Amino acid sequence: MLAAYGGVFVAGSLAWGIVMDGFTPTLWDYLGSGVALLGAAIIIFAPVLQAAVTD
Repeated sequence: MLAAYGGVFVAGSLAWGIVMDGFTPTLWDYLGSGVALLGAAIIIFAPVLQAAVTD
């Protein structure tokens, strides 16, 4: 579950940098954040999907 938190932390850090620090992200920043959130979503929703398959 800590890895899922890490994905959210990466996206939150990027948002903080944009809003609070005036950081201008590159395409690679957005892609990296998206990959981290996708990984977090896989971790968070995997037990739900697995339980649905075994029922």
